Amino acid sequence: MTRADPQLQATVLEHARRGVQLQIVLRALLLLFFAATVFAVPPGRGLLACAIVVAAYAVWVVAFTVWFRGGGTTAVRFAWLALFVDLAVLTTLALLTDLLAPESWTGSVLAAAFGLIPVLAATQLAPGVCAAVVGPTVLLSFVAGVITQEANAEPWSSLLLRHVLLAGVGAGCVGLSRIQRSRVTTIAGLLRDRARLVDELSDLETRERRDLAESLHDGALQYVLAARQDAEDARDTGDPAAFDRLDEALATSSKLLRSTVSQLHPAVLERAGLAAALQDLATTTGSRAGFTANVEVRDWPERSPVDALVYRTARELITNVAKHARASTLDVVLDGTGDPLRLTVTDDGVGIPDGAADHSLAEGHIGLPSHAVRVEAAGGRLTVQRGPAGGTVAILEVPRPA
Repeated sequence: MTRADPQLQATVLEHARRGVQLQIVLRALLLLFFAATVFAVPPGRGLLACAIVVAAYAVWVVAFTVWFRGGGTTAVRFAWLALFVDLAVLTTLALLTDLLAPESWTGSVLAAAFGLIPVLAATQLAPGVCAAVVGPTVLLSFVAGVITQEANAEPWSSLLLRHVLLAGVGAGCVGLSRIQRSRVTTIAGLLRDRARLVDELSDLETRERRDLAESLHDGALQYVLAARQDAEDARDTGDPAAFDRLDEALATSSKLLRSTVSQLHPAVLERAGLAAALQDLATTTGSRAGFTANVEVRDWPERSPVDALVYRTARELITNVAKHARASTLDVVLDGTGDPLRLTVTDDGVGIPDGAADHSLAEGHIGLPSHAVRVEAAGGRLTVQRGPAGGTVAILEVPRPA
C-alpha cells in the first residue's frame, strides 16, 4: 500500500476495519471462555489469582473496544498489538493453573484456547503481523506444555503432536491472511480501474460530439455552403455550369450525410447484413481518407448475434486506419468458414508502434481497448500488431454462436 494509491489505501483500510470488528467479537468469546473455564472448572489453588487476571482482561477488552470505536484510522492501524495482550493473558492463566493446581483440568481446558489466537491474527489483512503472532503463540504454548509436562504426566509424543497441529493451524491462518490481502488488493485495483473508466467514459460523449461536429463541418457543411453559392450564381447568371456544380455539391453532401448517419446507426446492417454494411463502411471511409478498400466475405452467416459487435469493432479499426495509418490500401476479410468466426483488417500504412495500445490507454484514449474488453466479454479475442511486410494487421475472433 503506497501513499500514491489512495483508492487502494481506502479499500484496504475499510476491510481491515471489518477484520478488527470480527477480532473484537472473537475476543469477547475468548473472554467468556476464560471466565467459564476458571469458574466452571476451577483450579484447586490459585482461583483468586486467576479471577483477578480474568477481571483485568475483561476491563481491558471493554477499554479496547471503546478506544477502537472512537480511534479512527489510528485504531485500525495499531489494533494488531492487542493480539499480544490476548496471548500474554492466555499464557499467564495456563501457567497459573498448571503450576498451582496440576491436579485440576483447568490448565488442559485453557490450553485449547491457544488455537484461537492464530484465528484472531488471521482477521488482520497483514500476513507479516499474523506470522509475528503465530510464532510466539506456538512457542509459548510449547514452553507452557514443557513446564507443566511433569505435573500433567503428558508424554512427549502427545506434547509434540499437539503443537505440530497448532503450528499447522497457524500456518493456515497466515496463508488465509495472505489470500484475503490479495483479494482486497485485487478489489481495490478493480475499483480504481472502474473509477478511471467512468471518468474517461464521461468525456467520451463530448469527444464523440466534437468528432461529429468536425466531420459535419469539414464535410457536408462545406458542400452545402458551396451549393448555396452555386445556387446564387445560377439564379443571377443562369449559367448551366452553375447548375451542374450545384447538383454535384448537393449529391456529395447527401452522400456524406448518409455516411455520418450510417456511422451513428448503421441501418444497412439491419437491412442487408454485416457483409454489405462493412462494404459500405470501408468504401465510404476509403473515399474520404484516400485509400482503396477491398472487402472479401467467406461464408459469413446471413444473420448472426455477433454482427453488431463485429461491425462496431471493424468501424473502430477502419477509422483508426483513416486517422493514423497513412495507408493506400485496406483489406478487410470476413471469414465465417470456421470456428471461431474471424475478421481481419490489414493496411499497408506506417504500422502500429510497439506498446502503442498501452500508451494510448495511459493517455485516456479508450476506443480500441474498450472494444477489446467487449470482445473478451463475448468470449473472443482482439489482437492488433505490425504486419510482417509493414502496416498493421488486426484480427478479431469470436466464437461461432450456437
